[in-house]
Amino acid sequence: MSLIDSVRRQITPIHPEGYIFIAIFAVLTFLLSYLWSPLGWIGALLTGWCAYFFRDPKRVTPVREGLVISPADGIVSSIGFFAPPPELGMGAEPRQRVSIFMSVFDVHVNRAPVTGRIAKIAYKPGLFLNADLDKASEDNERNGLVIETAYGPFGVVQIAGLIARRIVGFVREGDALSTGDRFGLIRFGSRVDVYMPEGARVLVGLGAKAIAGETPIADMKGGEPRLTYKQQ
Repeated sequence: MSLIDSVRRQITPIHPEGYIFIAIFAVLTFLLSYLWSPLGWIGALLTGWCAYFFRDPKRVTPVREGLVISPADGIVSSIGFFAPPPELGMGAEPRQRVSIFMSVFDVHVNRAPVTGRIAKIAYKPGLFLNADLDKASEDNERNGLVIETAYGPFGVVQIAGLIARRIVGFVREGDALSTGDRFGLIRFGSRVDVYMPEGARVLVGLGAKAIAGETPIADMKGGEPRLTYKQQ
């Protein structure tokens, strides 16, 4: 392997959605440096952060049937039974839900938690509360997908956060998704909720770090007792 190939393998790709923002930050940095050099250094740091925010690393996705994989990088902030958002049309019966909060330092490209067909996409405008708050599931701007699977419908909801002002979708109704496929992105700092069919056994604990496209968060075929966790 050549030196150039080795360097390329260490560089994380940038998602195309980020190119325009990185360019804007870079131009502002150039202008600020003419006004006062310390401002240029601050701009350079912010430009680097912007590129870091829009990184889109490759992931190795578990493919065993029945696994539900994390749709987002971040911290598991909520586990429990909640009614899906009404616009998804999944009924008012509470379903097992796992919520993953993404800080501004996490990867924000979202990936499909399961394999299936997108039966519905529903966007709802709203507020921009801290996405880590439980109330955000009801009041914040959000974009929801209903994914039909062999186990029943899954609801996957992208929720805008305190400084997030844009939810970007890469898919359309009727599209087929495989577990780990990219389906959207949120700018900047946000949350993703996964509503699961009956029988889902959660595999993560509150406060656990999840990696989009890699971390199993639930199992639809589990026959083993539910896992318990300890912090250490």
